Amino acid sequence: MSQVFLCGYYGYGNAGDEALLATLLEQLPPHVSPVVLSGNPTATAARYGVATCDRHQWPKVLRTLQQSQAFIWGGGSLIQDVTSWRSPLYYLGLMTLAQRFGCRTIAWAQGIGPLRSPFYRWWTRALLRRCLAVTVRDSGSAALLRQWGIPHQQGADPVWLMSARPVLPPKDKAPIAVCLRPHRHLTGDRWQLLKMALRQWQAETGVPLLLLPFQPQQDLPLAEDLYGALVPEQTQLVSCEDPREMKGLLATTAGAIAMRLHALIMAASVGCRCFALSYDPKVSYLMADTGMAGVELAALPPDPTALIHQWQHTFTAPVPDYQPYLQSAAVHKAVLNLL
Repeated sequence: MSQVFLCGYYGYGNAGDEALLATLLEQLPPHVSPVVLSGNPTATAARYGVATCDRHQWPKVLRTLQQSQAFIWGGGSLIQDVTSWRSPLYYLGLMTLAQRFGCRTIAWAQGIGPLRSPFYRWWTRALLRRCLAVTVRDSGSAALLRQWGIPHQQGADPVWLMSARPVLPPKDKAPIAVCLRPHRHLTGDRWQLLKMALRQWQAETGVPLLLLPFQPQQDLPLAEDLYGALVPEQTQLVSCEDPREMKGLLATTAGAIAMRLHALIMAASVGCRCFALSYDPKVSYLMADTGMAGVELAALPPDPTALIHQWQHTFTAPVPDYQPYLQSAAVHKAVLNLL
């Protein structure tokens, strides 16, 4: 058995990052023994049954790196400096140490950028050139790596292939899932517009809505505020921590209106119609790559009726064929056989 150190934004209750971890663990070859870097190592160990390392305990992080034979950047947009300059410093630093300790390194299912800092761009290029394999999950990242001359493979996000844990279906009509998150583009006016549109849609059609906070610490207050504006008899609010259960829950819905990338991917992968509210290039890339319906959050139509018409069209249209993306996601699994 060889030890592989899995590095990502794990243990913070974000269903998208937890979904990436769950998928990565499912896809690892049987001869490797994973150790997961986590912000909540106790919870991560309990949920997935794996060895963990507290990301805040640097002596243990260094020991674990030295004892590992391989190191993986485990999916997501780890290398970007838009939300924080500290985040790429942390992840680039760990990859640098791993390579100096002689680990085989893989950048797995990454969304590279945006990187505004020339120093971070230089550092990222240097590390990726020394990786055993590099896979990216969107066309924008692939274009950047082509520009840099970095060998890579592109595939759909690996969460397309994550297993789902079945949950009981709703007793009545299948609901539309709504997955929203706070963001600077979700201004007060736009938030009120969305609430008005959803409430009006319920009043006109009786559509049941299922509110799913993907990262409860961030999303739950928003979901609770939205719940208070909707028709109680036609609305549910459900919070679950296991991403496989979240995917199972989405499989019981008729579709999803979502901001978060992995809410859209999970819903599409189980055959749901989806409507994206894009707040980030990674969501826009998904819309462009798959033809998924949606709108840029910063360009919401000012009239709730216009949004309702778009939703009605999306959720009565034929279910798109997402099979090519399920096949494309297998790219990421294949490179793990190099370990």
